[in-house]
Amino acid sequence: MVKKTINEEKRLLFTIRGLVILYISSLLVWGITAFPLEIELKVLCCLLGISPDVAPETYSGLMQWLATVQAGVVNTNLNYPFIAYGTDWLAFSHLVIAVAFVGLYVKPVRNKWIIYFGMIACAGVIPLALICGAIREIPFYWRLIDCSFGVFGFIPLYLIHHYVKKLEIVYMVCR
Repeated sequence: MVKKTINEEKRLLFTIRGLVILYISSLLVWGITAFPLEIELKVLCCLLGISPDVAPETYSGLMQWLATVQAGVVNTNLNYPFIAYGTDWLAFSHLVIAVAFVGLYVKPVRNKWIIYFGMIACAGVIPLALICGAIREIPFYWRLIDCSFGVFGFIPLYLIHHYVKKLEIVYMVCR
């Protein structure tokens, strides 16, 4: 019985830590990619055949939206570079939140509050995207893409929560 419990503990810790590493890695990637927005938009638009020399209105749908965003970012960075400082803080916040999840990696049961923190943050993405996106005139389909970050961010946290609860039971059996 004790050996089975120890094996179950190791398996759960391995699963939890793997999911936490995936979550931390995702936060780091999203954070780091928020710094070079202008370069990323230029590459994306180039790959999609969107020319910065053509007015965004000549495109339709997603292509028009991307052309408009690229023009906006380029013009803002050219005329008002300090505005990009806001996305620098956005990037930094992702990196800081990623660091918070290290505590969950080290001691999952003791630091399960981090899971709830993350779930609340993911749930908050949806009203933020729908309300602020409407105010900022972001196309509805793009707001849904933004909402998906909250939904897809919630899923691994829900799984981690499930496995941490199981680990908690294993710890109680060992006592």
